[in-house]
Amino acid sequence: MRPARESWINPALALLLCGGAGAACAGLRLPLPWMIGPLVAMAVCNFAGIALRAPPASRQLGQLVVGTALGLYFTPVIARDVISFWPVLLFGGVLAILLGVLGGWILSRLTGTDGTTAFFASVPGGATEMTILGERFGARADRVALAQSLRILAVVIVVPFALTYSGVHGSDAYQPAATPLDLGRLALLLGMGAAVGALLARFGMPNAFMFGPLGVAAALTIGELQLSSLPTSLSSAAQILLGCALGARFERRSLQSAPRYVVGVLASVVGVIAASALAALLLAVASGLPVATLILAMAPGGIAEMCITAKVLQLGVPLVTAAQVARVLVLLSTTGPGFRLLKAVRS
Repeated sequence: MRPARESWINPALALLLCGGAGAACAGLRLPLPWMIGPLVAMAVCNFAGIALRAPPASRQLGQLVVGTALGLYFTPVIARDVISFWPVLLFGGVLAILLGVLGGWILSRLTGTDGTTAFFASVPGGATEMTILGERFGARADRVALAQSLRILAVVIVVPFALTYSGVHGSDAYQPAATPLDLGRLALLLGMGAAVGALLARFGMPNAFMFGPLGVAAALTIGELQLSSLPTSLSSAAQILLGCALGARFERRSLQSAPRYVVGVLASVVGVIAASALAALLLAVASGLPVATLILAMAPGGIAEMCITAKVLQLGVPLVTAAQVARVLVLLSTTGPGFRLLKAVRS
């Protein structure tokens, strides 16, 4: 008989823990409770050596629901409004590149990490994609993966708490399409999103189960074909799955093997968060857009996590979503060529 940690009991216990942690945080009225609660609970348990695993496909299922929910915001009027902010989206993509360079420099200076590893560890793109890309250029894949996971953990905790306790909740004029809940049509909507996500994943698209459902729901909503709304309970369940999957990335040995590196990563992330917030403030002055919305739009976190934060706090969901998508696409398409160019210039 297999040990409990290697059987279905392990992810079942993890899911039970995450649900309880989310409910506890919701009861305490903490920000983003259904994601931060499970994320912190899983990370703490795994750092303690319990080695819990997330249920299979939990991140994909969470992204499916979140991507669909975000797509419902893109009515024709809102889509035109967001497109008119294309300079903001371009600024966000360029800023993400600069933040990666800044974070890599801080990490290298504090820990003595080689420049290649420090750079790919700090670029705020997809964690898996940056790990694979960094390995191709000779970076230490384990260090890149650890730093990317710590970056998302830190940003997901720091940014929602900072915005919530600064009193900026509820200033969003954007609302999702007002459509009644229809379980049959909701199943169809989620099924189409899952099918497109699976197709994109087959072709190697990063965050496929986020981009696929987001694109399907947005296209239908822009075309004024509104199938169904999403219940709040389903959105909360998706956040539990995402938090569980993120927390499961951490292992006790990662802290034991490189404590100085972990401290350096956290310090560099704090520096990058501060730099992105300053850039958002300057952009808000120039554009007249709300500072809090731009902080989320420019934040170097995971796309799903930052967009959920915008949704929960009602802070410019379509603009934040578009900016976060643009950031990821810019980084995925430019990081490799940009690093080659940087090496050529330095040599």
